[in-house]
Amino acid sequence: MIKIGIIEDNVYMREGWQTILDFEADLCVTNTYDSCEAAFEDEKLAANQVLLLDIELPGMNGTEGVKVIKEKYPDILVLMVTMHDENEKIFTALRNGAVGYLLKKVSPSELIEAVKMAVEGGSPMSPNIARKVIHSFQRQHQIEASLTETEIQILTHLAEGLSYKAISKEVFLSVDGVRYHIRNIYRKLEAKNRADAVAKGIKERLINPT
Repeated sequence: MIKIGIIEDNVYMREGWQTILDFEADLCVTNTYDSCEAAFEDEKLAANQVLLLDIELPGMNGTEGVKVIKEKYPDILVLMVTMHDENEKIFTALRNGAVGYLLKKVSPSELIEAVKMAVEGGSPMSPNIARKVIHSFQRQHQIEASLTETEIQILTHLAEGLSYKAISKEVFLSVDGVRYHIRNIYRKLEAKNRADAVAKGIKERLINPT
């Protein structure tokens, strides 16, 4: 029996998911909550194998909630089920520990399959979400392949706040040489300035924030 918890503030959605999942012989919804805070106060939350989690919630949102859940209950598998398909929300939720990401228009059979897939070690995602994830990894690979090792070094030093002169000493180039590479970095990342280049470098995981 797969035990499932639900955190969703829309009572009709919450009850609908519970009805769908409880109809399956090997699935059981044990607890439902209208907020992350309410879930964290319940000791029974830890008994669940899977947790369906919305993003737009009163109080703590779901992208932050999944991070807390994985810290407190690392064995719980969190599936985001939301209306939001923005890249930032998708990747924040996945980075914070969600194993899957579904849109609320998911069909009953797809929801059931997603829960079982998660328990079996899969990462269920709505088709357009999966495409966004694949596109992001492809773009990251393309940028990584286009930036040279020296350019990644310089971008890292830009993120550290070093001046062009200081960077030139670190990478053993003239200041004009550093400027040349920075122009290439801006072009490849489609960045307007230092802050934009650093932000995109962090977003694309080319450099680690300090």
